[in-house]
Amino acid sequence: MTTGLVLIDLMPRIVALPFAPHTGDEVLRRCLRLAEAFRAQGRPVFLVRVDRPNVDVQPEGSGFAEGLVRPGDVTIVKNTIGAFHGTTLDADLKARGVSTVVLGGLVTTMGVESTARAAADAGYELEFVEDAMSGFAADEHELTVARIFPRFGTVTKTADY
Repeated sequence: MTTGLVLIDLMPRIVALPFAPHTGDEVLRRCLRLAEAFRAQGRPVFLVRVDRPNVDVQPEGSGFAEGLVRPGDVTIVKNTIGAFHGTTLDADLKARGVSTVVLGGLVTTMGVESTARAAADAGYELEFVEDAMSGFAADEHELTVARIFPRFGTVTKTADY
């Protein structure tokens, strides 16, 4: 079994929002470094973005951030907060032998946490890269990484990879 990197909602329109304690640009830079490290080790990278349901045209900036997607990456488009419901993420992880999911992206208490809870329910081991995610407010991010995520897995930093 292997470890896979799952990065959530790294889209220009989301990265540009005000986040704390890390800016969207800081999170994106760290996620890019994580993805490069995983690719260099031959580990799979899964990139997830959201489409707004029930709209004819997605808002500007709804694609993946520039330079994020590389050949061999698995891209997932979701229509919900979490990345498992209604997508192929679980099947894609299993097809690549992933047993441990490393999570980063935006937003800590929304897409990342929702995806983490579903991953835990599906039996995956979890690692949370604290400085490669951020929240709408520093206190909600800090509470989640200090009190919630340790109940589901291990909290790490980008430098650990």
